Amino acid sequence: MKEYPPIADHGIVGDLQTAALIAADGTVDWWCTPRFDAPSVFASLLDSDRGGHCRLAADVGDDATVRQLYLPDTAILITRFMAPSGVGEVVDFMPPDPSTTPSTRHRLIRAVRVVRGSMPFELICRPRFDYGRAPHDLTRLDDGSMLFRGPGTDLHLQITAPITLHPDGTDVSARFTLQAGERAAVVLTSETGTEGALSGRPGGATPSVEAVLDALEACSAFWLDWLRASRYRGRWHEMVTRSAITLKLLTYAPTGAPIAAVTMGLPEQIGGERNWDYRYTWVRDASLSVRSLIDLGFTAEANAFRRWLRERLDAGGTTSGEPLQIMYRVDGEPHLTEEVLDHLEGYRRSAPVRAGNAAADQIQLDIYGEAAYALAQAEDIGAVRGWHAFARVIDWLTDHWDRPDEGIWETRGGRQNFTYSRLMTWVAFDRAAKLATAHSRPGNLTRWLDARDAVLQQIVDHGWNGERRAFVQHYDTDVLDASLLLMPKVGFLTPTDPDWLTTLDAMDSELVSDSLVYRYNPAASPDGLRGSEGTFNLCSFLYVEALARAGRLNQARYAFSKMLTYANHVGLFAEEIGPSGEQLGNFPQAFTHLALIDAALALDEELDRAEGRAG
Repeated sequence: MKEYPPIADHGIVGDLQTAALIAADGTVDWWCTPRFDAPSVFASLLDSDRGGHCRLAADVGDDATVRQLYLPDTAILITRFMAPSGVGEVVDFMPPDPSTTPSTRHRLIRAVRVVRGSMPFELICRPRFDYGRAPHDLTRLDDGSMLFRGPGTDLHLQITAPITLHPDGTDVSARFTLQAGERAAVVLTSETGTEGALSGRPGGATPSVEAVLDALEACSAFWLDWLRASRYRGRWHEMVTRSAITLKLLTYAPTGAPIAAVTMGLPEQIGGERNWDYRYTWVRDASLSVRSLIDLGFTAEANAFRRWLRERLDAGGTTSGEPLQIMYRVDGEPHLTEEVLDHLEGYRRSAPVRAGNAAADQIQLDIYGEAAYALAQAEDIGAVRGWHAFARVIDWLTDHWDRPDEGIWETRGGRQNFTYSRLMTWVAFDRAAKLATAHSRPGNLTRWLDARDAVLQQIVDHGWNGERRAFVQHYDTDVLDASLLLMPKVGFLTPTDPDWLTTLDAMDSELVSDSLVYRYNPAASPDGLRGSEGTFNLCSFLYVEALARAGRLNQARYAFSKMLTYANHVGLFAEEIGPSGEQLGNFPQAFTHLALIDAALALDEELDRAEGRAG
């Protein structure tokens, strides 16, 4: 086991309520349960010693070549070990649970087989509950399985023949050998509840190889059936499909709320302090996903999130005092108190490790535009009750849009009049007026339209820098900001507007490095944090889309092709790309995969149009 594998050296498996990361050497080094934002059971990704892990791998030293891949069109991860003595596989999956009821029981199944020759395997299970803060007890049960008892959460480790578990203090290990054609399985079942809840038959009946194979077949069938809703028939089918599956894995089925990433605390710069918790639902990220999901054909997911969003509009009760706050827990809870886990050293000693996110208290006015953008994709936004909740928020916004905020990037350097925030309030008023007209809903159209026009004029007067011939980050700077790549996408101006094309040119010269795009220049626009960061994958894909819509198809396609080379071995992206092409930040990131889908759709459409003209 590597002390800290590269962030990109992982695949993800999940059951639509929680998910685990599995390194390419067969180590589960991240799993929070019973849901995405719960405390971890395995977190060696953030502390190789204290975090806990479960390793299941070929026991052949350095003689094995290891390859990892997904069973096509599924979330079933296969890790292959190839050595002179034989070839073996570990197949990891979690049985999907798409129900709307939160589950207290979750299973991570690790099936093992040898396809050629003979191969020894090693199993080491070292859970560390509550981010490694809580001790646990170990009990051997009558069937030979092991029960780890933590505070409020138990982990049951079950095995099939020929595996025999051996206690090592409060941890467990095993060594076993399989011949060609032989199979075995390891099943990890977490259950959360009151003490003693797992008495009797923890984790269910002792698994058989046949039962595991049936569960594997059912898991495969689930994903293949889900993908039938996809309408995508474009040029980048494999990458778009993998991105869609990843977005599904990052969505909490009981509420329909997508999270930003599975992880917390992974650094944007090795050794730096930009280490945030992304296991929550951002109104911005999730709202912008609706159009992508609908365009692909996944209307059920889009509708589920819109229901969640309407509930937030109607509920109020935010920690910021605003009608909406920028992020919530997956169940809609607004309190995300941030704490530093100073007992964890951080990924490659990148401290501090933060759980929770204090940015939930920030004021970011753009979220109202993104919420309206999401709701406007539906034919109706939730009958009369849903409309009234939405209209009340728009009425409130007419009185509160003209003020500084923290901005889309959640900087901690003070509030500014961010151009992007103003842009999205324009979207809020514009979409609200169009929805009221299209569906004959009551609303103060005169006030909404007056506010929309006032925002537009203010952006033109103060967000435009005549010397740079570009729209800039905020009203008191000449710094550029890649968030404004969304300007043509939301309809503020056309993709070929002269002012937009000069803005795009300015970004190309200042923010773009070999087709990779920085969010902004923190040296020129201090954001209240030390250190630097890599290029932002979201912005790189937004740049591809903007180029395509502007008619710069050769440049767009080349930039897209280069971006795809930064995907990891199974098609996943973290948040950022570092100076040597390494993936940085939380992983995998939903926003990146959404933007990849949008870029592919835009490129397909524009290339089809160009080829049609050529024909």
